Amino acid sequence: MFYFPPESFLQVYSLPLIPEVRFQKDYFSEYPEQIRVGSERTAVSYTRKPGYYAIHYNQPKIVALGAALQLNDGKIAVFPGEPNQSEQGALSPVYTLQPNGSLAVPTGLVFIRFAEGVDVESQREVINRAGYEVAQKLLYAPHTAWLRAQSGNIADAIAGIAQLEAIPKVENIELQMLMERGLRLGR
Repeated sequence: MFYFPPESFLQVYSLPLIPEVRFQKDYFSEYPEQIRVGSERTAVSYTRKPGYYAIHYNQPKIVALGAALQLNDGKIAVFPGEPNQSEQGALSPVYTLQPNGSLAVPTGLVFIRFAEGVDVESQREVINRAGYEVAQKLLYAPHTAWLRAQSGNIADAIAGIAQLEAIPKVENIELQMLMERGLRLGR
């Protein structure tokens, strides 16, 4: 009898098996190969996944033909292979969460948390100088907000994280990475 841990089963069978694809050109050269997200205690690492790309649609797409995975109610679709020039929507690379390999897609939103008592509104100017704008304030936590790069570009949102981390009284910065929902197994 063979025993497969549930984590292996989900990882192996969650996506179609394809041979590793190397793009003819690097469509995502402005994106880092690795992204580290979170504070020292809660840091996680993502590695760019060759052979996959994501399309970010302005409107939800009910069925994205050929998609290996759809996220955010159909606004993001992950495809195996190489993107073609006729794709409608913004393209981004796909990353894998280390060490388990779950696919993750950056959205371009960045969560910022200041020290307790430091209102995001009081920091708006320094946030803007770092190249970001407040996309959504959280009324229940006025020291936190979701930011986006002023350019609207996902690569710019990732590239500027170090500038946000350098702002005084920032306690945590996290890039929003969407992943497929997983089954949590009890211990």
